[in-house]
Amino acid sequence: MAAPGENMRINADRLWDTLMDMAKIGPGIAGGNNRQTLTDEDGEGRKLFQSWAEAAGMTMGVDTMGNMFFTRPGTDPDALPVYVGSHLDTQPTGGKYDGVLGVLAGLELVRSMNDLDIRTRHPIVVTNWTNEEGARFAPAMLASGVFAGIHTQDFAYDRKDPDGKRFGDELKRIGWLGDEVVGARKMHAYFEYHIEQGPILEAEEKQIGVVTHCQGLWWLEFTLTGREAHTGSTPMNLRVNAGLAMARIVEMVQGVAMENQPGAVGGIGQVFFSPNSRNVLPGKVVFTVDIRSPDKAKLDRMRAKIEAEAPKITEALGVGCSIEAIGHFEPVTFDPTLVTAVRNAADRLGYSHMNLISGAGHDACWASKVAPSTMVMCPCVGGLSHNEAEDISKEWAAAGCDVLLHAVVETAGIVE
Repeated sequence: MAAPGENMRINADRLWDTLMDMAKIGPGIAGGNNRQTLTDEDGEGRKLFQSWAEAAGMTMGVDTMGNMFFTRPGTDPDALPVYVGSHLDTQPTGGKYDGVLGVLAGLELVRSMNDLDIRTRHPIVVTNWTNEEGARFAPAMLASGVFAGIHTQDFAYDRKDPDGKRFGDELKRIGWLGDEVVGARKMHAYFEYHIEQGPILEAEEKQIGVVTHCQGLWWLEFTLTGREAHTGSTPMNLRVNAGLAMARIVEMVQGVAMENQPGAVGGIGQVFFSPNSRNVLPGKVVFTVDIRSPDKAKLDRMRAKIEAEAPKITEALGVGCSIEAIGHFEPVTFDPTLVTAVRNAADRLGYSHMNLISGAGHDACWASKVAPSTMVMCPCVGGLSHNEAEDISKEWAAAGCDVLLHAVVETAGIVE
């Protein structure tokens, strides 16, 4: 199929207005959003997205993981669809663009195709994946993982949030338990548009990130068991301090990541102290170590060292230690043909671009297990994400959406 012409562009103002309207649902406390998965706010955001997509002429399907699929028909009833998607759920202190941009850019792509009277041989399906963030129910990318056969649905339904609420119960409660068999849909290709969540594009003054790979990841959940005791009256040499053990493990993880430079990261972002009182040494500390690398051997080496060194640290302090792997995906190489389509679209439109390895996990990582997949990225200010101060410009958002439009239409086969 011939490539679409250079004059094919999305409506930048409409895309931006849609982003701002969605951001009104589940507002944060500092300019961002708190629209965690399977909350009432998530349900409200889904309803708004549904209304927009159906107004654009698409029909909705929802599977038993709550994944939402909106279809624009193609001219060939036997052709597999080209999927475009991301997620509407946010971190507890999330920004207005992480994930949401990819879903609403898919909507804008269809709206623009309608405006320009563009028909494609393959259908286009715009997707909202459930629980990409993993902030409320671990692991991340849960529903796309079930779709791709990485997790079972029973496993997903039994995930619990910090309050003990089950994923399956909350999905039913908010009214988004669909009837489609999860994973039954087949894809011709999958595209995902996302903010970079890192500083490289902005620093290099590039408008488009052509994503070639995604880092692999391990999430290791530690449960340290000490002894609750008064912080003021317990002698230092008689303490069984789970908090001190955690601190030493944090430092060890930092050292392991630095030993594996370049191309490796490690850190701890979530900690639960019990009883979490100012003057009580913790009897239990639960925290998650997050390690990532695009190099599988390096990633596995980091995990092995952390799991070997942590028990030595805790044993020396008399603290109990258990470790559970609660999230994992291997490094991903995206489909070369689709990567080339993205790169060619950026060239055709005159947008500056560079190759990127995504440092974060995305639903595209699991989609790549079942169909050719790739990603497009735009810069974000200061590389900041998972933060209410996360920011992009309207021009950045539009440029990436233009590239997405061209790459998707070319892949779906434009009908003259």
